[in-house]
Amino acid sequence: MEKKGAAAIPYHIAVIMDGNGRWARDKNLPRICGHREGAKAVDRTVTAAREMGIRYLTLYAFSSENWKRPHQEIRGLFSLLKHYLKKELKRLKTSGIRFRAMGEWKSMPQDVVDELTLAIKETETSSEMDLIMALNYGGRQEILQAVQKIEQLSRRDSAFSWPAAEDEFRRFLYLPDVPDPDLLIRTSGENRVSNFLIWQTAYAEFYFTRTLWPDFGKADLVKAVREYQKRDRRFGGL
Repeated sequence: MEKKGAAAIPYHIAVIMDGNGRWARDKNLPRICGHREGAKAVDRTVTAAREMGIRYLTLYAFSSENWKRPHQEIRGLFSLLKHYLKKELKRLKTSGIRFRAMGEWKSMPQDVVDELTLAIKETETSSEMDLIMALNYGGRQEILQAVQKIEQLSRRDSAFSWPAAEDEFRRFLYLPDVPDPDLLIRTSGENRVSNFLIWQTAYAEFYFTRTLWPDFGKADLVKAVREYQKRDRRFGGL
Protein backbone atom coordinates (compact mmCIF):
# COMPACT_ATOMS: atom_id res chain seq x y z
CA MET A 1 0.00 0.00 0.00
CA GLU A 2 1.32 3.43 -0.93
CA LYS A 3 2.14 5.55 2.14
CA LYS A 4 4.84 7.86 0.85
CA GLY A 5 2.99 11.14 1.21
CA ALA A 6 0.71 13.46 -0.69
CA ALA A 7 2.76 13.59 -3.92
CA ALA A 8 3.00 9.81 -4.31
CA ILE A 9 1.50 7.97 -7.25
CA PRO A 10 -0.99 5.36 -5.98
CA TYR A 11 0.56 1.92 -5.97
CA HIS A 12 -2.77 0.21 -6.67
CA ILE A 13 -5.81 1.69 -8.40
CA ALA A 14 -9.14 -0.12 -8.61
CA VAL A 15 -11.86 0.98 -11.02
CA ILE A 16 -15.60 0.35 -11.14
CA MET A 17 -16.23 0.77 -14.85
CA ASP A 18 -19.78 2.08 -14.96
CA GLY A 19 -21.87 3.84 -17.59
CA ASN A 20 -21.62 1.74 -20.76
CA GLY A 21 -25.37 1.27 -20.96
CA ARG A 22 -26.15 4.95 -20.34
CA TRP A 23 -23.57 5.98 -22.93
CA ALA A 24 -25.33 3.81 -25.51
CA ARG A 25 -28.80 4.95 -24.45
CA ASP A 26 -27.84 8.62 -24.75
CA LYS A 27 -26.80 7.95 -28.35
CA ASN A 28 -29.81 5.74 -29.16
CA LEU A 29 -27.53 2.76 -29.70
CA PRO A 30 -27.80 -0.86 -28.52
CA ARG A 31 -26.19 -1.52 -25.11
CA ILE A 32 -23.53 -3.72 -26.71
CA CYS A 33 -22.21 -0.64 -28.50
CA GLY A 34 -21.58 0.94 -25.11
CA HIS A 35 -19.70 -2.16 -24.01
CA ARG A 36 -17.57 -2.03 -27.19
CA GLU A 37 -16.64 1.57 -26.46
CA GLY A 38 -16.00 0.58 -22.87
CA ALA A 39 -13.44 -1.96 -24.09
CA LYS A 40 -11.61 0.88 -25.84
CA ALA A 41 -11.60 2.78 -22.56
CA VAL A 42 -9.93 -0.26 -20.96
CA ASP A 43 -7.16 -0.01 -23.56
CA ARG A 44 -6.65 3.69 -22.86
CA THR A 45 -6.67 3.26 -19.11
CA VAL A 46 -4.27 0.31 -19.05
CA THR A 47 -1.84 2.20 -21.30
CA ALA A 48 -2.09 5.36 -19.20
CA ALA A 49 -1.65 3.48 -15.93
CA ARG A 50 1.44 1.73 -17.28
CA GLU A 51 2.92 5.06 -18.39
CA MET A 52 2.21 6.66 -15.01
CA GLY A 53 3.93 3.88 -13.10
CA ILE A 54 0.85 2.37 -11.48
CA ARG A 55 1.94 -1.04 -10.21
CA TYR A 56 -1.49 -2.66 -9.83
CA LEU A 57 -4.68 -1.89 -11.75
CA THR A 58 -7.86 -3.78 -10.89
CA LEU A 59 -10.93 -3.46 -13.11
CA TYR A 60 -14.42 -4.56 -12.07
CA ALA A 61 -15.34 -6.28 -15.31
CA PHE A 62 -18.20 -8.65 -14.42
CA SER A 63 -19.87 -8.91 -11.03
CA SER A 64 -21.62 -11.94 -9.57
CA GLU A 65 -24.82 -9.89 -9.85
CA ASN A 66 -24.37 -9.28 -13.59
CA TRP A 67 -25.80 -12.73 -14.33
CA LYS A 68 -29.21 -11.07 -13.86
CA ARG A 69 -28.74 -9.21 -17.15
CA PRO A 70 -30.28 -10.47 -20.43
CA HIS A 71 -28.52 -13.55 -21.81
CA GLN A 72 -27.72 -11.81 -25.09
CA GLU A 73 -25.95 -8.97 -23.28
CA ILE A 74 -23.96 -11.41 -21.13
CA ARG A 75 -22.79 -13.33 -24.19
CA GLY A 76 -21.84 -10.05 -25.82
CA LEU A 77 -19.76 -9.11 -22.80
CA PHE A 78 -17.99 -12.48 -22.83
CA SER A 79 -17.32 -12.14 -26.55
CA LEU A 80 -15.74 -8.72 -26.00
CA LEU A 81 -13.60 -10.12 -23.18
CA LYS A 82 -12.31 -12.94 -25.37
CA HIS A 83 -11.62 -10.52 -28.21
CA TYR A 84 -9.72 -8.20 -25.87
CA LEU A 85 -7.54 -11.02 -24.56
CA LYS A 86 -6.74 -12.33 -28.03
CA LYS A 87 -6.03 -8.87 -29.41
CA GLU A 88 -4.03 -7.52 -26.50
CA LEU A 89 -2.09 -10.57 -25.30
CA LYS A 90 1.03 -9.78 -27.32
CA ARG A 91 0.99 -6.13 -26.21
CA LEU A 92 0.55 -7.14 -22.59
CA LYS A 93 3.61 -9.38 -22.85
CA THR A 94 5.81 -6.81 -24.60
CA SER A 95 4.73 -4.13 -22.11
CA GLY A 96 5.63 -6.29 -19.13
CA ILE A 97 2.01 -6.46 -17.94
CA ARG A 98 0.95 -9.51 -15.96
CA PHE A 99 -2.70 -10.41 -16.51
CA ARG A 100 -4.59 -11.85 -13.56
CA ALA A 101 -8.21 -12.63 -12.69
CA MET A 102 -10.04 -12.64 -9.36
CA GLY A 103 -13.43 -14.00 -8.46
CA GLU A 104 -15.21 -17.21 -9.42
CA TRP A 105 -14.02 -16.86 -13.01
CA LYS A 106 -13.40 -20.59 -13.44
CA SER A 107 -17.17 -21.16 -13.30
CA MET A 108 -17.74 -18.94 -16.33
CA PRO A 109 -18.30 -20.51 -19.80
CA GLN A 110 -15.42 -22.78 -20.81
CA ASP A 111 -14.44 -20.78 -23.88
CA VAL A 112 -14.00 -17.70 -21.66
CA VAL A 113 -12.09 -19.70 -19.04
CA ASP A 114 -9.75 -21.02 -21.73
CA GLU A 115 -8.83 -17.51 -22.92
CA LEU A 116 -8.37 -16.26 -19.38
CA THR A 117 -6.18 -19.24 -18.50
CA LEU A 118 -4.00 -18.67 -21.55
CA ALA A 119 -3.54 -14.97 -20.81
CA ILE A 120 -2.65 -15.70 -17.19
CA LYS A 121 -0.13 -18.36 -18.16
CA GLU A 122 1.47 -16.38 -21.01
CA THR A 123 2.07 -13.29 -18.85
CA GLU A 124 2.88 -14.89 -15.50
CA THR A 125 6.54 -13.79 -15.58
CA SER A 126 5.78 -10.14 -16.44
CA SER A 127 6.60 -7.77 -13.60
CA GLU A 128 6.10 -4.14 -14.67
CA MET A 129 2.39 -3.97 -13.84
CA ASP A 130 -0.37 -6.33 -12.76
CA LEU A 131 -3.66 -5.94 -14.65
CA ILE A 132 -6.34 -7.66 -12.60
CA MET A 133 -9.87 -8.22 -13.86
CA ALA A 134 -12.56 -8.99 -11.32
CA LEU A 135 -14.78 -11.53 -13.07
CA ASN A 136 -17.84 -13.21 -11.59
CA TYR A 137 -16.75 -11.33 -8.49
CA GLY A 138 -18.59 -10.26 -5.36
CA GLY A 139 -16.99 -8.77 -2.26
CA ARG A 140 -19.34 -10.45 0.21
CA GLN A 141 -18.90 -13.72 -1.65
CA GLU A 142 -15.12 -13.42 -1.35
CA ILE A 143 -15.27 -12.91 2.42
CA LEU A 144 -17.81 -15.69 2.91
CA GLN A 145 -15.71 -18.12 0.89
CA ALA A 146 -12.62 -17.17 2.90
CA VAL A 147 -14.48 -18.08 6.11
CA GLN A 148 -15.65 -21.36 4.54
CA LYS A 149 -12.05 -22.22 3.55
CA ILE A 150 -10.88 -21.53 7.10
CA GLU A 151 -13.67 -23.68 8.55
CA GLN A 152 -12.89 -26.57 6.18
CA LEU A 153 -9.19 -26.38 7.02
CA SER A 154 -9.91 -26.36 10.74
CA ARG A 155 -11.96 -29.55 10.34
CA ARG A 156 -9.20 -31.32 8.40
CA ASP A 157 -6.33 -30.20 10.60
CA SER A 158 -6.75 -30.28 14.37
CA ALA A 159 -3.56 -28.24 14.76
CA PHE A 160 -4.93 -25.38 12.65
CA SER A 161 -5.98 -22.26 14.52
CA TRP A 162 -8.36 -19.63 13.18
CA PRO A 163 -6.75 -16.39 11.95
CA ALA A 164 -6.03 -14.06 14.82
CA ALA A 165 -4.85 -11.14 12.67
CA GLU A 166 -5.87 -9.42 9.45
CA ASP A 167 -2.82 -10.65 7.54
CA GLU A 168 -3.63 -14.22 8.51
CA PHE A 169 -7.19 -13.83 7.22
CA ARG A 170 -5.96 -12.23 4.01
CA ARG A 171 -4.31 -15.52 3.02
CA PHE A 172 -7.76 -16.92 2.26
CA LEU A 173 -8.89 -14.13 -0.09
CA TYR A 174 -8.74 -14.51 -3.89
CA LEU A 175 -5.39 -12.78 -4.48
CA PRO A 176 -3.72 -12.46 -1.07
CA ASP A 177 -0.42 -11.18 -2.49
CA VAL A 178 -2.02 -8.10 -4.07
CA PRO A 179 -1.82 -4.99 -1.84
CA ASP A 180 -4.98 -3.10 -0.96
CA PRO A 181 -6.05 -0.37 -3.41
CA ASP A 182 -4.89 3.12 -2.55
CA LEU A 183 -7.47 4.69 -4.84
CA LEU A 184 -10.89 3.47 -5.94
CA ILE A 185 -12.40 5.20 -8.97
CA ARG A 186 -16.04 4.88 -10.01
CA THR A 187 -17.34 6.40 -13.21
CA SER A 188 -20.83 7.55 -14.33
CA GLY A 189 -21.81 9.55 -11.24
CA GLU A 190 -22.86 6.67 -9.00
CA ASN A 191 -21.52 7.02 -5.44
CA ARG A 192 -21.36 3.47 -4.14
CA VAL A 193 -18.93 0.53 -4.22
CA SER A 194 -21.43 -2.11 -5.41
CA ASN A 195 -19.96 -5.09 -3.54
CA PHE A 196 -16.46 -4.48 -4.88
CA LEU A 197 -13.34 -5.21 -2.79
CA ILE A 198 -15.17 -4.69 0.49
CA TRP A 199 -12.30 -5.99 2.63
CA GLN A 200 -9.53 -4.41 0.56
CA THR A 201 -10.92 -0.86 0.29
CA ALA A 202 -11.24 -0.26 4.03
CA TYR A 203 -8.64 2.53 3.81
CA ALA A 204 -8.81 3.38 0.11
CA GLU A 205 -9.45 6.89 -1.11
CA PHE A 206 -12.67 7.07 -3.16
CA TYR A 207 -12.98 9.18 -6.30
CA PHE A 208 -16.33 9.50 -8.07
CA THR A 209 -16.66 11.09 -11.50
CA ARG A 210 -19.70 11.75 -13.68
CA THR A 211 -17.72 10.71 -16.77
CA LEU A 212 -19.25 7.61 -18.34
CA TRP A 213 -16.79 4.76 -18.70
CA PRO A 214 -16.67 4.79 -22.56
CA ASP A 215 -15.51 8.43 -22.36
CA PHE A 216 -12.86 7.77 -19.72
CA GLY A 217 -9.23 8.25 -20.76
CA LYS A 218 -5.77 9.32 -19.67
CA ALA A 219 -6.83 12.86 -18.74
CA ASP A 220 -9.52 11.45 -16.44
CA LEU A 221 -7.05 9.07 -14.79
CA VAL A 222 -4.55 11.89 -14.28
CA LYS A 223 -7.29 14.04 -12.73
CA ALA A 224 -8.21 11.26 -10.30
CA VAL A 225 -4.57 10.73 -9.31
CA ARG A 226 -4.07 14.46 -8.75
CA GLU A 227 -7.09 14.54 -6.49
CA TYR A 228 -5.67 11.54 -4.62
CA GLN A 229 -2.36 13.38 -4.16
CA LYS A 230 -4.15 16.23 -2.37
CA ARG A 231 -5.48 13.94 0.33
CA ASP A 232 -3.85 13.28 3.68
CA ARG A 233 -3.83 9.53 4.32
CA ARG A 234 -3.41 8.99 8.06
CA PHE A 235 -4.67 5.39 8.37
CA GLY A 236 -6.21 6.18 11.73
CA GLY A 237 -3.18 8.11 13.01
CA LEU A 238 -2.51 11.82 13.35
